[in-house]
Amino acid sequence: MGAEVSGPVAHTSGVVAVVGAGMAGLACAAALRQAGMAVRVFEKSRGAGGRMSTRRGDGWACDSGAQYFTARHPDFVAELARWQAAGVAGEWRPSLRALAGASLREPDPAVRRFVGIPGMSAPGRFMARDLAPATQVTIRALERVDGGWRLACVEAGPIEGTFAAVVLAIPAPQAAALLREPAPALAGLAAGVPMRGCWALMARYDAALAMPFDAAFVNEGPLSWVARDSAKPGRGGPETWLLHASASWSESHLEDDAESVAAAMLDAFGRIGGAMPRAWTAHRWRYALADPPRETGCAWDAALGVGLCGDWLNGGRVEGAWLSGRELAARVVGARVPAP
Repeated sequence: MGAEVSGPVAHTSGVVAVVGAGMAGLACAAALRQAGMAVRVFEKSRGAGGRMSTRRGDGWACDSGAQYFTARHPDFVAELARWQAAGVAGEWRPSLRALAGASLREPDPAVRRFVGIPGMSAPGRFMARDLAPATQVTIRALERVDGGWRLACVEAGPIEGTFAAVVLAIPAPQAAALLREPAPALAGLAAGVPMRGCWALMARYDAALAMPFDAAFVNEGPLSWVARDSAKPGRGGPETWLLHASASWSESHLEDDAESVAAAMLDAFGRIGGAMPRAWTAHRWRYALADPPRETGCAWDAALGVGLCGDWLNGGRVEGAWLSGRELAARVVGARVPAP
């Protein structure tokens, strides 16, 4: 697996820059660190985790992005066991339905679903604790210089130091924009992967809703998924529901104001038995999922010392992101980027 451009490697320093502290970036950075390499991680948000995100407010919390994950590959199963031992992940066994019109059906009961504890962001925070990512740093430019790389950010301009290699663990459109001049081949690869948006609505209630399920794939109208977030393991606080709009509906309303989006999503929730909440918060994920994702694993240009990883390169899903990051780390190590 993995798209690759071969050629000589000439690096001026042993430090690898990892742009993006979502699951792929954290997995890549951790593997590079385990191999003895120096790593600096940059993240534009306030914390690590990417779309494994937990939104928090006054007395409430809700998973706004990825809702759960599965584990099939032996390496990721082992990583999940490490998270479980640390108390940052656990199995979620919801009363789950798939809705199609007025009918209900049970999804595959053999699928085991896992969540972060006390929120989906917990595994990312656990992985990041030894990596110390620089947060609220938005990388705006990459420059190839003297066999290495220099970076600049929106907040403070040029970043000190020259990097031996760069890993971009960010959505495909953002990677394409950064690589257009310094690495056009990889930019073209990223530009060829469309990513679709998703509106998320976090609704709070004073009392539990009398719903016949804790989560459901909706499959009609504006909604694609609803879940009683407060019923996931390790949660507390008020009754909280997460509503995800479908990709097609979200794309059609991506630039709409939050109030009109919330009104439409809550109306659809009411049609499947929901109720108007006491309060709500909307969040727009501009790059929620690749449609369709690639199956190449990762991409690495050995001549330039720059690579791409993320779920959009590896079939989607949290597990795909983690495996993508690990595979790219192996390619970087194999390129013999010198240790500090």
